[in-house]
Amino acid sequence: MAQSLFMVLKRQFPSLAIDVLAPAWSRPILERMPEVRKAVEMPLGHGALQLVTRYRLGKSLRSEVYDWAIVLPNSFKSALIPFWAQIPHRTGFTGEQRYGLLNDRRPLDKQQLTQTVQRFVVLGLEPGDTSAPECPDPVLSVDNEQAKATADKFQLDPQRPVIALAPGAEYGPAKRWPASYFAETAISLEQQGYQIMILGSEKDREPSQMIAANSSAIDLAGKTSLGEVVDLLSLAKVTITNDSGLMHVAAAAGSTVVAIYGSSDPGFTPPMTRDARILSLGLECSPCFKRDCPLGHTACLVDLKPDRILRAVEELTA
Repeated sequence: MAQSLFMVLKRQFPSLAIDVLAPAWSRPILERMPEVRKAVEMPLGHGALQLVTRYRLGKSLRSEVYDWAIVLPNSFKSALIPFWAQIPHRTGFTGEQRYGLLNDRRPLDKQQLTQTVQRFVVLGLEPGDTSAPECPDPVLSVDNEQAKATADKFQLDPQRPVIALAPGAEYGPAKRWPASYFAETAISLEQQGYQIMILGSEKDREPSQMIAANSSAIDLAGKTSLGEVVDLLSLAKVTITNDSGLMHVAAAAGSTVVAIYGSSDPGFTPPMTRDARILSLGLECSPCFKRDCPLGHTACLVDLKPDRILRAVEELTA
């Protein structure tokens, strides 16, 4: 979603050079963003403080002579590296009392800025403009020949349309549609002539294996690089996905998306594409934003049956 911010910045300042400090795993995604000059590896995991490491990284960045740092997380620690890098203009929301670390602190109006992407984009606009901004849809670069080579590598049939399944969601079980439902959906779509591929990380192996064992789907979870995932998603006629990182990647790679929401809010982090169907039951208990269902039934997902997903696919492919 940060690409929307990068796109807005380049529209305002065409000659702007944008470097992104981010975890190493995200490099293949950043390399597909034409707005980004380079990725700078963030060597610390989520939640790690490690002040000495942050100081050394900040000091090492001084030689780049950056003019402006936009700090997207609202944590205290995320503002330390730009401060120690001696970047003169440091923008971010006021969160966690970051006085001194940020010298362009913005108030966060959650009533006006209801989506994560809006909160990113507004930090690239003039101070004082807190209304919901226009957010361009992210677009990842895909080389058609490279995408075809990736499809050949994983033995996809070029004569059959592809539908991708993304059954994972790292946040927790309350965001994961049942694997048995994915399998039932895969069988129905195979009967319609589609070839099904399952994408995800090594952590998604359990649901991917279950789906593959009960269908003819090609199980690629944990077997691809992130760059290869982008290539494969660009070939997918439809991606059926939980609210996850791959949902956003699929939308940015050009696939139409059927997005399934359980404990999360489709209004807060929707897929950034016009070619999407968002499915959510909108129960009284949701969105609860919990990793596990606090009521023990996960009805927000269990009661969302495969026939609803199949109808959405039909609408998108009609």
